[in-house]
Amino acid sequence: MTTFFLSVALGLCFLMLFALYRALFGPTVLDRLIGVNAIGSKTVVLLLLIGFLYERIDMFVDIALAYAFLNFVAVLAASRYFHKRKGLYEESFMD
Repeated sequence: MTTFFLSVALGLCFLMLFALYRALFGPTVLDRLIGVNAIGSKTVVLLLLIGFLYERIDMFVDIALAYAFLNFVAVLAASRYFHKRKGLYEESFMD
C-alpha cells in the first residue's frame, strides 16, 4: 500500500510541473491564476497522501483544510484585484 501512495504522490508531483509551467509562462494573468490554483489543489491532495504514509491522517487533514482555505482566499483575492484593474483578460506584461 505504501508503494501505491508513493507512486500516486510522484505522479502528482509530475502533474504539478505542467501547472508550474502554466503559472510561470501563461500568456494571460488568468492562465497564471489557474496554474497557481491547480498547484494549490494538488498540494492539498499531496498533503493527504503524506498523512496516509505517516499514519497521521487526522493531523494532515487539518493542515490540508487550512491550506485549501488559504489557497481559495488567495486566488479569490488575486482575481478580484486583477478584475478591478481590468488586467485579468489582457496579454501578460512579460511578453
